[in-house]
Amino acid sequence: MKIYNLDYGFNIKTTKIFKIFSFFFIPLLIKFNFSDELNNKIKFYISPKKELAKWYKRRTGDDLNIDNPQTFNEKIQWMKLYDSNHTKTLLADKYLVRDWVKSRIGEEHLIKLLGVWDNFDDIDFDKLPKQFVLKCNHGCGYNIIVRDKSKLDIKNAKHKLETWLNEDFAFKNGFEMHYSKIPRKIIAEEYIPEVDKSAIDYKFICFNGEPFLCWITDKSLKKYERMFYKLPEWEPQDIEYLDGWAILAKNPIQKPKQLDKIIEICKTLSKGFPLVRVDLYVTDEKILFGEMTFTTSSGRAKFSPDKWNYILGEKIILPKK
Repeated sequence: MKIYNLDYGFNIKTTKIFKIFSFFFIPLLIKFNFSDELNNKIKFYISPKKELAKWYKRRTGDDLNIDNPQTFNEKIQWMKLYDSNHTKTLLADKYLVRDWVKSRIGEEHLIKLLGVWDNFDDIDFDKLPKQFVLKCNHGCGYNIIVRDKSKLDIKNAKHKLETWLNEDFAFKNGFEMHYSKIPRKIIAEEYIPEVDKSAIDYKFICFNGEPFLCWITDKSLKKYERMFYKLPEWEPQDIEYLDGWAILAKNPIQKPKQLDKIIEICKTLSKGFPLVRVDLYVTDEKILFGEMTFTTSSGRAKFSPDKWNYILGEKIILPKK
């Protein structure tokens, strides 16, 4: 796959310019009390490596070895700085990724698109079915599940979606820069009861076309439980991913009936990327595409035992800067 690099504003020349003017910028931050997002942007563009290292230290407690990364988390930070490219931006876009997925694994693996809009006020709710899902396309967690349109609080939905549209997701959680240039839109997708009611999330950690682990989260319990399974054998692994959301599962999850097909889909979608997490919805009848995540947990979650941070780090072959 050909990778097209974009200028994300922190190349050497631009960074030098920002450093020259930083003498003026910093007092402005203090005097005018800019928003956190704008503060983060200005500081990051002035000194990207420094700001990323500071964020990483705050979130993990570890020093970041950006010049010689060894662990899974460190290599994710390296790719944030040196491998945030146009292809990742395209595939992180929940609207534009659809054509790419269709061309590789077929339209049957896509959830039906009901509409796409630049502004909330452009949505004609009369034309939408009784049930649907509203999303912003430029980040994670920007979802409203509408199970009964007659009970939808339009005013509240408008507030949420317009707030999300005004956010640059790249600066929400650790400088995930490939999100920054996504043209922001609202999309509506078909509501699928089997997906909504499913307690199981399937996330496949892939290295250059090879699915290595399936990350399963069981959401049916009061405290989410998670377990990793080595592929293709579906062998449970004693790995805890300490991101604050889930604990190690007590009981294994049964292997999906369509595992061979799932693995082939993951191989196709992940080919050419040093690291990508492919999320799928798996029902009795269908395998549906969820999303592709290139900076899973923004590279800040702790592993227990810690050796897995190094084992998975070894599997990431970094591209040239």
